[in-house]
Amino acid sequence: MPRATKIVATLGPASSSPEVLERMIRAGVNVVRVNFSHGTAAAHTDTVSMVRRVAEQCGLGIGVLADLQGPKIRIGKFAEGKVTLEPGMKFGFDIDCALGDISQVGLDYKELVNDVHAGDTLLLNDGRMVMQVDRVGSTRIDCTVVVGGVLSDRKGINRQGGGLSAPALTSKDMEDIRTAIAFSADFIAVSFPKNAADMYMARELSRASGGRALMIAKIERYEAIDNLEEILKASDGIMVARGDLAVEVGDATVPALQKKMIRMARELNRLTITATQMMESMIEAPVPTRAEVSDVANAVLDGTDAVMLSAETAAGKYPVETIEAMARVCAEADRSKSTHLDSEFLNRTFTRIDQSIAMSALFVASHLKVKAIAALTQSGSTALWASRLDSGVPVYALTPEERSRRRMCLYRAVHPLMMRYEAVDRELLLREAEDLLLREGVVEKGDLLVITIGEPIGKSGGTNTMKIVKVGEH
Repeated sequence: MPRATKIVATLGPASSSPEVLERMIRAGVNVVRVNFSHGTAAAHTDTVSMVRRVAEQCGLGIGVLADLQGPKIRIGKFAEGKVTLEPGMKFGFDIDCALGDISQVGLDYKELVNDVHAGDTLLLNDGRMVMQVDRVGSTRIDCTVVVGGVLSDRKGINRQGGGLSAPALTSKDMEDIRTAIAFSADFIAVSFPKNAADMYMARELSRASGGRALMIAKIERYEAIDNLEEILKASDGIMVARGDLAVEVGDATVPALQKKMIRMARELNRLTITATQMMESMIEAPVPTRAEVSDVANAVLDGTDAVMLSAETAAGKYPVETIEAMARVCAEADRSKSTHLDSEFLNRTFTRIDQSIAMSALFVASHLKVKAIAALTQSGSTALWASRLDSGVPVYALTPEERSRRRMCLYRAVHPLMMRYEAVDRELLLREAEDLLLREGVVEKGDLLVITIGEPIGKSGGTNTMKIVKVGEH
């Protein structure tokens, strides 16, 4: 059975050549991430062109995720590049400071003076350093160092417990959305959304540029946890962005939140990507740690659609080996994942015909010895419904739309294939689907196959028929 959990790989200097990219794709990458925190619009456009060219050469659909930078809440620069701070030392953040020293540093995010109060805790450099706020003036924040270390230029700064007022979409993000739409990004990830309004704004900006990308909310703010359901309903999926989230809510809280987020997303028919430090050691080492293997496997067992690699493939020494290792772990965890489909159907209300057909296909497939489910789909919605529950049967989405094929690369247990829909008669089209799956080696003669299709043929969102066939008996 093909691997159900998908792999998202971030592109960067380590994966910038067509040769390495091809090896990564053949090793198991399903979606590439273009990180707008680095590089220029022109460079990203060229990178995506290369991805599409290499994917076509491999005969595969590869999705493109454009990840917006979001508000970068950072300190300024030091005269000597860095300082070493010890616990108990006094240190200040001053918006008028040009170059910092051992006593103070400037702020790129000047609104911080309005967002914090005496007694608050500030976390710097991904939580590695901790400071207690003593006093807040109109231009300056005075602190006492609690956990010291080396503090260097432009490191990130967070308030423990959240509450920073920075908007989710900056002017750079708005321009980057236009760039992403211009190169036909399949997914756009919005950094630091606090509520549904942030996601609605991103979607409207995308639509205004003529885009149809799926919108992914990166859950990394304290406030987003309380607003999780409304953010999910305003999005097509979420990214469990465990790095910044851990800084705001505390690292011990994140594992349970990860499970909660994935469960809620699946219940609301939304996608999930689990990210941050999944195989961090492989930036420098050719094999993962046992803890990283367990981390990836647990995300799979939680039901995530995809697991994501960041610096491992963008800047690491072993990008291809990392993907191979992740693919092995995902495949093994997929095989061990138990299915309890009948209980999943209890107390569910289906509001759409295509959703009802998808659920019927899953139910039949789990009770008969069905080799595969074939969903003939224009938009991919039937495949999405089918991917929200684990039947243990792979779903092959047969579509004439290249955009839909690339989107479905992220759907758990869905394997998209291009099919031209040359026939307009239903029976001929079903035969065309059967023949394609035979050629691809998905089924053999005599296998049972569940096929979903819509009439009139070619109408998006019109799936209204399910048929059980024995392959080769037409």
